[in-house]
Amino acid sequence: MLIREVKKELTDHIIPFWRSLRDDTNGGYIGQVDFDLSRRPEADKGCILNSRILWFFSEAYRALGDAELLSEADHAYEMLKRMTDEKNGGVYWALRFDGAVSDGTKHTYNQAFAIYALSAYYRASGREEALNRALALFHLIETRCRDEGGYLEAFTADWRPESNEKLSENGVMATRTMNTLLHVMEGYTGLYEACGDALVREKLYEILDILEKKIWNGEKRRQEVFFDHEYHSLIDLYSFGHDIETSWLADRTLDVLDDPALTARIRPMLLQMADHTYFAAFTDHGFANECEKGAVNQKRIWWVQAEALLGFLNAWERTGDQRYRDAVLTQWAYIRDVLIDRRPGSEWYWYVREDGTPGSDEPIVEPWKCPYHNGRMALEVLKRNPTF
Repeated sequence: MLIREVKKELTDHIIPFWRSLRDDTNGGYIGQVDFDLSRRPEADKGCILNSRILWFFSEAYRALGDAELLSEADHAYEMLKRMTDEKNGGVYWALRFDGAVSDGTKHTYNQAFAIYALSAYYRASGREEALNRALALFHLIETRCRDEGGYLEAFTADWRPESNEKLSENGVMATRTMNTLLHVMEGYTGLYEACGDALVREKLYEILDILEKKIWNGEKRRQEVFFDHEYHSLIDLYSFGHDIETSWLADRTLDVLDDPALTARIRPMLLQMADHTYFAAFTDHGFANECEKGAVNQKRIWWVQAEALLGFLNAWERTGDQRYRDAVLTQWAYIRDVLIDRRPGSEWYWYVREDGTPGSDEPIVEPWKCPYHNGRMALEVLKRNPTF
Protein backbone atom coordinates (compact mmCIF):
# COMPACT_ATOMS: atom_id res chain seq x y z
CA MET A 1 0.00 0.00 0.00
CA LEU A 2 1.29 3.46 -0.94
CA ILE A 3 0.84 5.06 2.45
CA ARG A 4 2.72 2.31 4.28
CA GLU A 5 5.73 2.51 1.96
CA VAL A 6 5.82 6.31 1.99
CA LYS A 7 5.60 6.47 5.78
CA LYS A 8 8.47 4.01 6.06
CA GLU A 9 10.56 6.16 3.72
CA LEU A 10 9.80 9.19 5.87
CA THR A 11 10.44 7.67 9.29
CA ASP A 12 13.23 5.22 8.47
CA HIS A 13 15.18 7.16 5.86
CA ILE A 14 14.44 10.87 5.34
CA ILE A 15 14.10 11.87 9.00
CA PRO A 16 17.15 9.94 10.28
CA PHE A 17 19.33 11.29 7.48
CA TRP A 18 18.54 14.92 8.21
CA ARG A 19 18.79 14.46 11.96
CA SER A 20 22.28 13.07 11.41
CA LEU A 21 23.37 16.40 9.91
CA ARG A 22 22.70 18.37 13.09
CA ASP A 23 25.67 20.57 13.98
CA ASP A 24 25.82 20.98 17.74
CA THR A 25 29.18 22.76 17.54
CA ASN A 26 28.32 25.66 15.25
CA GLY A 27 24.54 25.50 15.15
CA GLY A 28 22.09 24.52 12.46
CA TYR A 29 22.78 21.64 10.10
CA ILE A 30 25.74 20.72 7.93
CA GLY A 31 25.36 22.58 4.64
CA GLN A 32 26.85 20.10 2.17
CA VAL A 33 27.21 16.37 1.63
CA ASP A 34 29.07 15.44 -1.54
CA PHE A 35 28.00 12.69 -3.90
CA ASP A 36 30.62 10.39 -2.38
CA LEU A 37 28.88 11.07 0.98
CA SER A 38 31.73 13.17 2.36
CA ARG A 39 30.26 15.61 4.84
CA ARG A 40 31.42 19.23 4.69
CA PRO A 41 30.91 20.84 8.11
CA GLU A 42 32.87 23.87 6.87
CA ALA A 43 30.35 24.57 4.07
CA ASP A 44 28.20 27.70 4.14
CA LYS A 45 24.77 27.38 5.72
CA GLY A 46 22.11 28.72 3.41
CA CYS A 47 18.97 30.31 4.75
CA ILE A 48 16.80 28.49 2.23
CA LEU A 49 18.17 25.14 3.36
CA ASN A 50 17.82 26.02 7.04
CA SER A 51 14.29 27.40 6.57
CA ARG A 52 13.24 24.25 4.78
CA ILE A 53 14.75 22.10 7.54
CA LEU A 54 12.86 24.15 10.14
CA TRP A 55 9.64 23.77 8.17
CA PHE A 56 10.19 20.04 7.74
CA PHE A 57 10.87 19.17 11.36
CA SER A 58 8.01 21.41 12.52
CA GLU A 59 5.53 19.71 10.20
CA ALA A 60 6.93 16.24 10.92
CA TYR A 61 6.41 16.88 14.62
CA ARG A 62 2.83 18.00 14.00
CA ALA A 63 2.16 14.88 11.95
CA LEU A 64 3.96 12.27 14.05
CA GLY A 65 4.00 13.76 17.55
CA ASP A 66 7.58 12.73 18.26
CA ALA A 67 9.10 15.22 20.72
CA GLU A 68 12.58 14.62 19.28
CA LEU A 69 11.38 16.17 16.02
CA LEU A 70 10.33 19.32 17.86
CA SER A 71 13.82 19.43 19.38
CA GLU A 72 15.25 19.43 15.86
CA ALA A 73 12.89 22.25 14.90
CA ASP A 74 14.01 24.20 17.99
CA HIS A 75 17.61 23.78 16.84
CA ALA A 76 16.84 25.01 13.32
CA TYR A 77 14.88 27.95 14.74
CA GLU A 78 17.88 29.15 16.70
CA MET A 79 19.93 29.14 13.50
CA LEU A 80 17.25 31.05 11.60
CA LYS A 81 17.37 33.76 14.27
CA ARG A 82 21.12 34.00 13.67
CA MET A 83 20.43 34.37 9.94
CA THR A 84 18.23 37.40 10.63
CA ASP A 85 19.53 40.95 10.19
CA GLU A 86 18.15 42.51 13.36
CA LYS A 87 19.25 46.00 12.28
CA ASN A 88 18.00 46.23 8.69
CA GLY A 89 15.40 43.49 8.79
CA GLY A 90 15.11 40.34 6.75
CA VAL A 91 17.14 37.16 6.50
CA TYR A 92 20.49 36.85 4.76
CA TRP A 93 21.16 34.47 1.90
CA ALA A 94 23.87 32.49 3.73
CA LEU A 95 26.19 32.34 6.72
CA ARG A 96 29.60 30.79 7.02
CA PHE A 97 29.64 27.59 9.04
CA ASP A 98 30.89 29.61 12.04
CA GLY A 99 28.05 32.14 11.86
CA ALA A 100 29.64 35.06 10.00
CA VAL A 101 27.62 36.44 7.07
CA SER A 102 28.96 35.02 3.81
CA ASP A 103 26.26 36.39 1.49
CA GLY A 104 24.17 39.31 2.71
CA THR A 105 21.73 39.30 -0.21
CA LYS A 106 18.13 39.83 0.84
CA HIS A 107 16.04 37.92 -1.69
CA THR A 108 12.24 37.96 -1.67
CA TYR A 109 12.24 34.19 -2.22
CA ASN A 110 14.36 33.76 0.90
CA GLN A 111 12.10 35.96 3.04
CA ALA A 112 9.09 33.94 1.87
CA PHE A 113 10.63 30.64 2.90
CA ALA A 114 11.49 32.04 6.30
CA ILE A 115 7.83 33.03 6.71
CA TYR A 116 6.76 29.53 5.72
CA ALA A 117 9.14 27.97 8.22
CA LEU A 118 8.36 30.33 11.09
CA SER A 119 4.62 29.87 10.61
CA ALA A 120 4.97 26.08 10.75
CA TYR A 121 7.26 26.33 13.78
CA TYR A 122 4.75 28.56 15.57
CA ARG A 123 2.01 26.00 14.95
CA ALA A 124 4.28 23.23 16.24
CA SER A 125 5.75 24.99 19.26
CA GLY A 126 3.25 27.69 20.20
CA ARG A 127 6.09 30.23 20.49
CA GLU A 128 4.63 33.68 19.84
CA GLU A 129 8.07 35.03 19.04
CA ALA A 130 8.18 32.88 15.91
CA LEU A 131 4.80 34.17 14.71
CA ASN A 132 5.88 37.75 15.38
CA ARG A 133 9.01 37.19 13.30
CA ALA A 134 6.91 35.76 10.46
CA LEU A 135 4.57 38.74 10.53
CA ALA A 136 7.51 41.15 10.55
CA LEU A 137 8.89 39.46 7.42
CA PHE A 138 5.48 39.64 5.78
CA HIS A 139 5.30 43.39 6.34
CA LEU A 140 8.90 43.73 5.17
CA ILE A 141 8.11 41.98 1.86
CA GLU A 142 5.10 44.20 1.36
CA THR A 143 7.08 47.39 1.99
CA ARG A 144 10.53 46.51 0.59
CA CYS A 145 10.13 43.73 -1.98
CA ARG A 146 7.32 44.79 -4.26
CA ASP A 147 5.86 47.59 -6.34
CA GLU A 148 2.39 48.23 -7.70
CA GLY A 149 2.81 45.48 -10.28
CA GLY A 150 3.82 42.70 -7.91
CA TYR A 151 6.88 41.17 -6.31
CA LEU A 152 10.49 41.99 -7.12
CA GLU A 153 13.51 39.80 -6.51
CA ALA A 154 16.94 40.65 -5.12
CA PHE A 155 18.28 43.33 -2.78
CA THR A 156 21.47 44.17 -0.96
CA ALA A 157 21.74 43.77 2.80
CA ASP A 158 20.55 47.37 3.24
CA TRP A 159 17.68 46.93 0.74
CA ARG A 160 19.05 48.49 -2.43
CA PRO A 161 17.90 46.65 -5.59
CA GLU A 162 20.46 44.35 -7.17
CA SER A 163 20.53 41.96 -10.13
CA ASN A 164 18.77 38.65 -9.80
CA GLU A 165 21.47 36.06 -10.52
CA LYS A 166 20.17 33.78 -7.78
CA LEU A 167 16.79 33.07 -9.38
CA SER A 168 17.65 33.66 -13.02
CA GLU A 169 19.03 31.01 -15.34
CA ASN A 170 18.83 29.77 -18.93
CA GLY A 171 20.70 32.84 -20.14
CA VAL A 172 18.25 35.50 -18.92
CA MET A 173 18.22 38.00 -16.06
CA ALA A 174 14.70 38.32 -14.71
CA THR A 175 13.11 41.25 -12.90
CA ARG A 176 10.17 39.09 -11.84
CA THR A 177 9.89 35.29 -11.65
CA MET A 178 7.11 32.78 -11.43
CA ASN A 179 9.14 30.90 -8.82
CA THR A 180 9.33 33.78 -6.35
CA LEU A 181 5.61 34.52 -6.73
CA LEU A 182 4.78 30.85 -6.14
CA HIS A 183 6.69 30.69 -2.89
CA VAL A 184 5.51 34.06 -1.60
CA MET A 185 2.04 32.58 -2.05
CA GLU A 186 3.11 29.44 -0.21
CA GLY A 187 4.65 31.39 2.67
CA TYR A 188 1.63 33.66 3.00
CA THR A 189 -0.70 30.65 2.93
CA GLY A 190 1.16 29.11 5.86
CA LEU A 191 1.10 32.43 7.69
CA TYR A 192 -2.63 32.85 7.11
CA GLU A 193 -3.24 29.36 8.48
CA ALA A 194 -1.20 30.30 11.56
CA CYS A 195 -2.82 33.64 12.38
CA GLY A 196 -5.80 34.42 10.11
CA ASP A 197 -4.53 37.96 9.46
CA ALA A 198 -6.89 39.89 7.16
CA LEU A 199 -4.09 41.67 5.30
CA VAL A 200 -2.33 38.38 4.56
CA ARG A 201 -5.60 37.09 3.13
CA GLU A 202 -5.93 40.19 0.95
CA LYS A 203 -2.43 39.70 -0.44
CA LEU A 204 -3.17 36.06 -1.29
CA TYR A 205 -6.04 37.25 -3.48
CA GLU A 206 -3.65 39.64 -5.22
CA ILE A 207 -1.12 36.87 -5.80
CA LEU A 208 -3.70 34.56 -7.33
CA ASP A 209 -4.80 37.41 -9.57
CA ILE A 210 -1.20 37.88 -10.79
CA LEU A 211 -0.88 34.14 -11.31
CA GLU A 212 -4.01 34.03 -13.42
CA LYS A 213 -3.49 37.21 -15.43
CA LYS A 214 0.29 37.59 -15.75
CA ILE A 215 1.98 34.22 -15.20
CA TRP A 216 -0.46 31.78 -16.79
CA ASN A 217 -0.30 31.41 -20.56
CA GLY A 218 -3.74 30.06 -21.41
CA GLU A 219 -2.91 29.51 -25.05
CA LYS A 220 0.02 27.25 -24.22
CA ARG A 221 -1.58 25.87 -21.03
CA ARG A 222 1.52 26.56 -18.98
CA GLN A 223 3.09 29.17 -16.73
CA GLU A 224 5.75 31.47 -18.10
CA VAL A 225 8.88 31.52 -15.93
CA PHE A 226 11.08 34.62 -16.29
CA PHE A 227 9.78 38.15 -16.88
CA ASP A 228 10.85 41.73 -17.31
CA HIS A 229 9.28 44.42 -15.13
CA GLU A 230 6.15 44.53 -17.29
CA TYR A 231 5.64 40.74 -17.25
CA HIS A 232 6.88 40.17 -20.78
CA SER A 233 8.20 36.61 -20.90
CA LEU A 234 11.96 36.52 -21.49
CA ILE A 235 12.37 32.97 -22.77
CA ASP A 236 10.42 30.08 -24.28
CA LEU A 237 10.66 27.84 -21.23
CA TYR A 238 8.14 25.32 -19.89
CA SER A 239 9.05 24.28 -16.35
CA PHE A 240 7.21 20.99 -15.94
CA GLY A 241 8.22 20.74 -12.28
CA HIS A 242 6.98 24.18 -11.31
CA ASP A 243 3.68 23.70 -13.13
CA ILE A 244 2.85 20.43 -11.40
CA GLU A 245 3.94 21.95 -8.08
CA THR A 246 1.79 25.04 -8.62
CA SER A 247 -1.19 22.87 -9.58
CA TRP A 248 -1.50 21.55 -6.04
CA LEU A 249 0.11 24.35 -3.99
CA ALA A 250 -2.24 27.00 -5.37
CA ASP A 251 -5.14 24.58 -4.93
CA ARG A 252 -4.17 24.31 -1.27
CA THR A 253 -4.28 28.10 -1.04
CA LEU A 254 -7.82 27.98 -2.44
CA ASP A 255 -8.77 25.51 0.28
CA VAL A 256 -7.31 27.75 2.97
CA LEU A 257 -9.10 30.85 1.66
CA ASP A 258 -12.37 28.88 1.35
CA ASP A 259 -13.99 31.21 -1.17
CA PRO A 260 -16.23 29.19 -3.54
CA ALA A 261 -16.30 31.91 -6.21
CA LEU A 262 -12.52 32.21 -6.23
CA THR A 263 -12.12 28.45 -6.34
CA ALA A 264 -14.53 28.16 -9.28
CA ARG A 265 -12.44 30.74 -11.14
CA ILE A 266 -8.92 29.48 -10.39
CA ARG A 267 -9.15 25.70 -10.01
CA PRO A 268 -9.86 24.92 -13.69
CA MET A 269 -6.59 26.67 -14.58
CA LEU A 270 -4.72 24.54 -12.01
CA LEU A 271 -6.22 21.33 -13.32
CA GLN A 272 -5.12 22.35 -16.82
CA MET A 273 -1.58 22.71 -15.46
CA ALA A 274 -1.64 19.17 -14.11
CA ASP A 275 -3.28 17.76 -17.23
CA HIS A 276 -0.83 19.36 -19.63
CA THR A 277 2.23 18.17 -17.70
CA TYR A 278 0.77 14.66 -17.60
CA PHE A 279 1.01 14.51 -21.39
CA ALA A 280 4.15 16.67 -21.79
CA ALA A 281 6.46 15.32 -19.07
CA PHE A 282 5.22 12.11 -17.46
CA THR A 283 6.30 8.59 -18.48
CA ASP A 284 6.67 5.22 -16.78
CA HIS A 285 10.26 6.30 -16.10
CA GLY A 286 9.70 9.47 -14.15
CA PHE A 287 8.87 13.08 -14.85
CA ALA A 288 11.03 15.28 -17.12
CA ASN A 289 12.48 18.55 -15.87
CA GLU A 290 11.66 21.27 -18.41
CA CYS A 291 11.44 22.17 -22.07
CA GLU A 292 13.44 25.12 -23.44
CA LYS A 293 12.75 26.24 -27.00
CA GLY A 294 11.34 22.82 -27.83
CA ALA A 295 14.22 20.79 -26.34
CA VAL A 296 13.21 18.64 -23.38
CA ASN A 297 15.61 18.31 -20.44
CA GLN A 298 15.16 14.68 -19.46
CA LYS A 299 16.90 14.79 -16.07
CA ARG A 300 14.77 13.26 -13.33
CA ILE A 301 15.40 15.79 -10.57
CA TRP A 302 14.55 14.88 -6.99
CA TRP A 303 12.17 17.74 -6.26
CA VAL A 304 10.35 17.43 -9.58
CA GLN A 305 9.61 13.74 -8.94
CA ALA A 306 8.20 14.47 -5.49
CA GLU A 307 6.03 17.33 -6.74
CA ALA A 308 4.76 15.25 -9.65
CA LEU A 309 3.46 12.61 -7.26
CA LEU A 310 1.64 15.25 -5.19
CA GLY A 311 0.30 17.06 -8.22
CA PHE A 312 -1.19 13.87 -9.61
CA LEU A 313 -2.57 12.89 -6.20
CA ASN A 314 -4.28 16.25 -5.91
CA ALA A 315 -5.65 16.01 -9.47
CA TRP A 316 -7.03 12.55 -8.71
CA GLU A 317 -8.75 13.84 -5.57
CA ARG A 318 -10.28 16.74 -7.50
CA THR A 319 -11.39 14.85 -10.61
CA GLY A 320 -11.55 11.14 -9.81
CA ASP A 321 -9.74 10.51 -13.09
CA GLN A 322 -8.20 7.03 -12.90
CA ARG A 323 -5.15 8.00 -14.95
CA TYR A 324 -4.01 10.31 -12.15
CA ARG A 325 -4.37 7.54 -9.58
CA ASP A 326 -2.31 5.27 -11.80
CA ALA A 327 0.25 8.06 -12.28
CA VAL A 328 0.67 8.39 -8.50
CA LEU A 329 1.49 4.71 -8.17
CA THR A 330 3.79 4.74 -11.19
CA GLN A 331 5.59 7.82 -9.94
CA TRP A 332 6.06 6.35 -6.46
CA ALA A 333 7.45 3.12 -7.92
CA TYR A 334 9.97 5.16 -9.91
CA ILE A 335 11.01 7.18 -6.86
CA ARG A 336 11.26 4.06 -4.69
CA ASP A 337 13.18 1.92 -7.17
CA VAL A 338 15.37 4.47 -8.99
CA LEU A 339 15.65 7.87 -7.29
CA ILE A 340 16.14 6.94 -3.64
CA ASP A 341 19.82 6.43 -2.86
CA ARG A 342 20.10 3.20 -0.89
CA ARG A 343 23.71 3.70 0.14
CA PRO A 344 24.07 3.84 3.94
CA GLY A 345 24.30 7.45 5.09
CA SER A 346 22.58 8.93 2.02
CA GLU A 347 19.12 10.18 1.10
CA TRP A 348 17.80 10.81 -2.47
CA TYR A 349 19.97 11.47 -5.50
CA TRP A 350 19.91 15.06 -6.73
CA TYR A 351 18.93 13.65 -10.12
CA VAL A 352 19.08 10.54 -12.23
CA ARG A 353 19.37 10.40 -16.00
CA GLU A 354 16.64 9.11 -18.28
CA ASP A 355 18.33 5.69 -18.26
CA GLY A 356 18.22 5.60 -14.44
CA THR A 357 21.89 6.22 -13.71
CA PRO A 358 22.50 8.75 -10.91
CA GLY A 359 24.07 12.11 -11.61
CA SER A 360 27.35 11.99 -9.71
CA ASP A 361 28.13 15.63 -10.54
CA GLU A 362 25.61 16.89 -7.96
CA PRO A 363 25.84 16.52 -4.17
CA ILE A 364 23.36 14.84 -1.84
CA VAL A 365 22.99 18.03 0.22
CA GLU A 366 23.67 21.63 -0.84
CA PRO A 367 21.92 24.99 -0.34
CA TRP A 368 18.92 23.92 -2.46
CA LYS A 369 18.88 20.16 -1.75
CA CYS A 370 16.76 19.72 1.31
CA PRO A 371 14.04 17.63 3.03
CA TYR A 372 11.31 20.03 1.94
CA HIS A 373 10.12 18.47 -1.32
CA ASN A 374 10.45 14.77 -0.55
CA GLY A 375 9.58 15.21 3.14
CA ARG A 376 6.54 17.26 2.22
CA MET A 377 5.49 14.66 -0.31
CA ALA A 378 5.53 12.02 2.42
CA LEU A 379 3.71 14.23 4.93
CA GLU A 380 1.04 15.13 2.38
CA VAL A 381 0.47 11.49 1.50
CA LEU A 382 0.03 10.67 5.19
CA LYS A 383 -2.39 13.55 5.63
CA ARG A 384 -4.45 12.76 2.55
CA ASN A 385 -4.43 9.01 3.33
CA PRO A 386 -5.21 7.66 -0.14
CA THR A 387 -6.72 4.19 -0.03
CA PHE A 388 -4.63 2.59 -2.76
